[in-house]
Amino acid sequence: QVQLVESGGGFVQAGDSLRLSCAASGGTFSMAWFRQAPGKEREFVASISKRGRSTDYADSVKGRFTIFRDNAENTVTLQMNSLKPEDTAVYYCAASTSYSGSLKSRYDYWGQGTQVTVSS
Repeated sequence: QVQLVESGGGFVQAGDSLRLSCAASGGTFSMAWFRQAPGKEREFVASISKRGRSTDYADSVKGRFTIFRDNAENTVTLQMNSLKPEDTAVYYCAASTSYSGSLKSRYDYWGQGTQVTVSS
């Protein structure tokens, strides 16, 4: 059984940093983070391949967010720096057995989400 458990969300000020983690069980996957703000579609944030050799980022977070993984611990982390109010959203961890990229329809498993709120 596959489980994804996110942690690390919270309330921060603009310019602060926050780190999100996703612990995966039940297999080895390509992983990604998506986010969904109130009234908006869920959007891609970042992805990383199974071995961590390939990463991809949404333009809106390039240079500020970094995704990395620890395969020994089966965790994926999203380091978020220079946070902006527009980064406020529920952040979701996603896993795919065969795909690494920005298409949310290609991800097989999802976590429950963790709230990130950035105050100005």
